[in-house]
Amino acid sequence: MRAAVVAAPRDAVVCDVQLPEPRHGQVLVRIEGCGVCGSNLPVWEGRPFFEYPLAAGAPGHEGWGYELESGRRVAFLSYHAFAEHDIAAVDEVVELPPALDGMPFPGEALACAVNVFRRSGIEEGRRVAIVGVGFLGALVLQLAVAAGADVFAFTRREWALELARRLGARTPDEPEPESCDVVVEAAGAQETLDLATHLVRIRGRLVIAGFHQAEARRVDMQTWNWRGIDVINAHERDPAVYVRGLREAVDLVAGGVLDPQPLLTHSFPLARIADAFEAARTRPEGFLKAVVVP
Repeated sequence: MRAAVVAAPRDAVVCDVQLPEPRHGQVLVRIEGCGVCGSNLPVWEGRPFFEYPLAAGAPGHEGWGYELESGRRVAFLSYHAFAEHDIAAVDEVVELPPALDGMPFPGEALACAVNVFRRSGIEEGRRVAIVGVGFLGALVLQLAVAAGADVFAFTRREWALELARRLGARTPDEPEPESCDVVVEAAGAQETLDLATHLVRIRGRLVIAGFHQAEARRVDMQTWNWRGIDVINAHERDPAVYVRGLREAVDLVAGGVLDPQPLLTHSFPLARIADAFEAARTRPEGFLKAVVVP
């Protein structure tokens, strides 16, 4: 099969490699596509703690496709999905219903958004801020609006502000301090962490959903302490919880509550995976999410 190999920082090639063989309790999936995640960027950009070349297909973990044995169209958890095939554990595969036929479905990313939302405690009537309207932030925004929350969106990109308005959020000119019951930080930067802290009210909740992988962050512990806020690191690491979130995401998309399609803004063939990584890194005008298709 063909698979992408990240050979060095900002250097990816497509190679012919051995087709993976599933062991007991695993299935072989023919990949239809795989999303590019923000967490892929540090290994693409290069950090001292990474070793190159990466394994074939890594770090692709937002794959969907067809189980070869059953023919079912599925989303699944795996780590080498920038390829034509990958393997997944039987209990980490979720079938996609006919209502989703033909729809790109980066399942792990959608599950992540559902899990962030569940841990956020967002409810009807709550005043909620989403800080960072990327793919993850826009999904959580949709779920918060659907729950009946009063949602405010903050992003530096004007077109993303317009998207947030179309999705049902308000976009104030000035952030009002200590104004929100729940603040979801979804960009993974020092600036957005500071703004999120600024917005959360006394005894409110700060939800960390962004990927903070670049360097150490400065935390305004005095404010966190004084306001008595709850701080939730909302990324799940339990595969069973991820699968549960994936099943919920499938139901929410099939039911029309969650709509990822307008957020999947760029698509690249496997041969251009370097361009997909670069688009995710530079975020050109109109970019929210790239998918790679074999």
